[in-house]
Amino acid sequence: MIITTTESVEGRQITAYLGIVSGDAVMGTNIFKDFFAGIRDIVGGRSGAYEKELQKAKAFAIEDMQAQAAELGADAIIAVDLDYESIASDKTCMLMVSANGTAVKLA
Repeated sequence: MIITTTESVEGRQITAYLGIVSGDAVMGTNIFKDFFAGIRDIVGGRSGAYEKELQKAKAFAIEDMQAQAAELGADAIIAVDLDYESIASDKTCMLMVSANGTAVKLA
Protein backbone atom coordinates (compact mmCIF):
# COMPACT_ATOMS: atom_id res chain seq x y z
CA MET A 1 0.00 0.00 0.00
CA ILE A 2 1.24 3.47 -0.89
CA ILE A 3 1.30 5.91 2.02
CA THR A 4 2.11 9.54 1.23
CA THR A 5 1.81 13.02 2.66
CA THR A 6 0.97 14.38 -0.79
CA GLU A 7 -2.59 14.81 -2.09
CA SER A 8 -2.02 12.53 -5.09
CA VAL A 9 0.10 9.61 -6.22
CA GLU A 10 2.29 10.64 -9.12
CA GLY A 11 1.52 8.68 -12.28
CA ARG A 12 -1.63 7.12 -10.79
CA GLN A 13 -5.23 8.27 -11.05
CA ILE A 14 -7.45 8.27 -7.98
CA THR A 15 -10.70 6.51 -8.88
CA ALA A 16 -12.46 6.60 -5.49
CA TYR A 17 -12.13 8.30 -2.14
CA LEU A 18 -12.98 5.77 0.55
CA GLY A 19 -12.87 8.04 3.58
CA ILE A 20 -10.66 9.27 6.35
CA VAL A 21 -8.59 6.65 8.14
CA SER A 22 -6.62 7.05 11.33
CA GLY A 23 -4.38 5.25 13.73
CA ASP A 24 -3.33 6.18 17.25
CA ALA A 25 -0.66 4.98 19.61
CA VAL A 26 -0.15 6.00 23.20
CA MET A 27 3.12 4.82 24.67
CA GLY A 28 4.00 4.94 28.32
CA THR A 29 7.49 5.78 29.43
CA ASN A 30 8.93 4.29 32.55
CA ILE A 31 10.51 5.93 35.57
CA PHE A 32 14.07 5.22 34.36
CA LYS A 33 13.50 6.83 30.97
CA ASP A 34 11.89 9.82 32.71
CA PHE A 35 14.82 10.10 35.11
CA PHE A 36 17.48 10.00 32.40
CA ALA A 37 15.47 12.33 30.17
CA GLY A 38 15.34 14.77 33.09
CA ILE A 39 19.12 14.65 33.38
CA ARG A 40 19.43 15.13 29.62
CA ASP A 41 17.14 18.16 29.92
CA ILE A 42 19.55 19.70 32.43
CA VAL A 43 22.83 18.93 30.65
CA GLY A 44 21.51 19.14 27.08
CA GLY A 45 21.58 16.69 24.20
CA ARG A 46 19.24 14.14 22.73
CA SER A 47 17.17 11.63 24.65
CA GLY A 48 17.65 8.35 22.81
CA ALA A 49 15.10 6.54 24.99
CA TYR A 50 12.32 9.01 24.16
CA GLU A 51 13.30 9.06 20.49
CA LYS A 52 12.96 5.26 20.32
CA GLU A 53 9.54 5.42 21.99
CA LEU A 54 8.41 8.09 19.50
CA GLN A 55 9.62 5.96 16.58
CA LYS A 56 7.72 2.95 17.93
CA ALA A 57 4.56 5.00 18.50
CA LYS A 58 4.75 6.42 14.97
CA ALA A 59 5.14 2.94 13.49
CA PHE A 60 2.16 1.59 15.49
CA ALA A 61 -0.05 4.55 14.50
CA ILE A 62 0.80 4.15 10.80
CA GLU A 63 0.22 0.38 10.98
CA ASP A 64 -3.22 0.94 12.55
CA MET A 65 -4.12 3.51 9.90
CA GLN A 66 -2.94 1.17 7.15
CA ALA A 67 -5.00 -1.72 8.56
CA GLN A 68 -8.11 0.47 8.60
CA ALA A 69 -7.49 1.46 4.97
CA ALA A 70 -6.96 -2.18 3.96
CA GLU A 71 -10.36 -3.06 5.47
CA LEU A 72 -11.88 -0.47 3.13
CA GLY A 73 -10.09 -1.99 0.13
CA ALA A 74 -7.76 0.98 -0.37
CA ASP A 75 -4.71 0.96 -2.61
CA ALA A 76 -3.19 4.05 -1.00
CA ILE A 77 -3.49 6.59 1.79
CA ILE A 78 -2.93 10.19 0.74
CA ALA A 79 -2.56 13.48 2.63
CA VAL A 80 -1.15 11.70 5.68
CA ASP A 81 -0.59 13.90 8.72
CA LEU A 82 1.20 12.88 11.91
CA ASP A 83 0.46 14.61 15.21
CA TYR A 84 2.51 14.22 18.36
CA GLU A 85 1.45 14.95 21.92
CA SER A 86 2.85 14.46 25.38
CA ILE A 87 0.41 13.59 28.13
CA ALA A 88 2.13 14.20 31.45
CA SER A 89 1.26 14.36 35.10
CA ASP A 90 3.39 14.47 38.22
CA LYS A 91 4.06 10.74 38.10
CA THR A 92 3.62 9.63 34.50
CA CYS A 93 4.48 10.66 31.00
CA MET A 94 2.72 9.22 27.97
CA LEU A 95 3.65 9.88 24.34
CA MET A 96 0.81 9.95 21.81
CA VAL A 97 1.08 9.78 18.03
CA SER A 98 -1.92 10.13 15.76
CA ALA A 99 -1.77 9.34 12.02
CA ASN A 100 -4.60 10.51 9.73
CA GLY A 101 -5.10 10.35 5.98
CA THR A 102 -7.55 9.66 3.17
CA ALA A 103 -7.95 6.11 1.88
CA VAL A 104 -8.23 5.93 -1.91
CA LYS A 105 -8.54 3.46 -4.78
CA LEU A 106 -6.11 3.88 -7.66
CA ALA A 107 -6.47 3.04 -11.34
